Amino acid sequence: MACKCTQLFKICENKSDIHFISVIPEINKKLTIFLKELSIPYNIVENIISIKEDNPKQFFQKYISTFKSYFNSLETDEIKIYIENENNKLSFSTILYAKSLQKYLNYIEDRSFFDILENKSITTHFQPIVDMKDSSIFGYEALVRGVMPNGDLVYPDVLFEKSARNDMDFNFDRLCRENALKTTAVKKVDAKVFINFIPTTIYDPKFCLASTVKWAKQLEFDPKNIVFEVVETQKVKDINHLKIILNYYREQGFLIALDDVGEGYSSLNMIIDLKPDIIKVDRNIIDNIDKDEMKRSVYRALRILAMENDIKILAEGVETANELATVKSIGVDYAQGYFFAKPAAEIIREIC
Repeated sequence: MACKCTQLFKICENKSDIHFISVIPEINKKLTIFLKELSIPYNIVENIISIKEDNPKQFFQKYISTFKSYFNSLETDEIKIYIENENNKLSFSTILYAKSLQKYLNYIEDRSFFDILENKSITTHFQPIVDMKDSSIFGYEALVRGVMPNGDLVYPDVLFEKSARNDMDFNFDRLCRENALKTTAVKKVDAKVFINFIPTTIYDPKFCLASTVKWAKQLEFDPKNIVFEVVETQKVKDINHLKIILNYYREQGFLIALDDVGEGYSSLNMIIDLKPDIIKVDRNIIDNIDKDEMKRSVYRALRILAMENDIKILAEGVETANELATVKSIGVDYAQGYFFAKPAAEIIREIC
């Protein structure tokens, strides 16, 4: 099965017909009233309302606020848009590719994100992961940052929120993985590197992960130094498919870590089923663990589970000496958090 890669969404800037398509009569009536109030001539054929515009992109830029105030989110999801010009003729088959009005509004609102994606304007910061045996640096988590034209950074929560709502997760996730590998090579990192990936974007690992594996081999990484870390685990519904993805990574020699353990992975049986090399205990459990007996009980159970199944445990989000002392007293292999260092563009070679 080939990979269902999403093409980068763009809005035409050439003279075109914009077709609004809906099968709900009430929405069509509301659309005609909307266009009349804006004094925009339109034509109706069955369930398709059409207008002519010299520049569709400018049209949506001009009326984005008006659309958002006039139609609610259910309506903007229901209304489909198809832009017809000499290169994209309207037909029964092309209507199937019509996108919701909401996607067009998102595109205008999230223009900075699309610029980052189109220009590959991202950088990778690294946060050290400390080996608790001797306080040496075991590895680094590679964390994406978007870069605005003025040099300002855009953080992952914003980037992935915009990526998800614009159906760009595949493109953005792949870009992040490849940038992490390339930056790791440039920085001459001689340690494990944890690279996040979103499993829900991968339809067939042989195809969808081909470029990631290619870069890893081309940059001559020791596979055992690359740890692919599953993110958004709570959204994974098909565990068998996730196992196929993880097994593919293992076949290439890479290690596997599960993020948000204790949060997204609520089922201990699921951890055993996936058999990761490392589990990263969610920062919500680590936060104030020294003051919360319930959190210590959860962590203790995870520690026992990890030890009995030859899984390393990593405490994520350690911010205080008391939190670190608590997880060390229960048992921990690796730790990561602001207590040691914040993510930075330059590699921190040792922890003071």
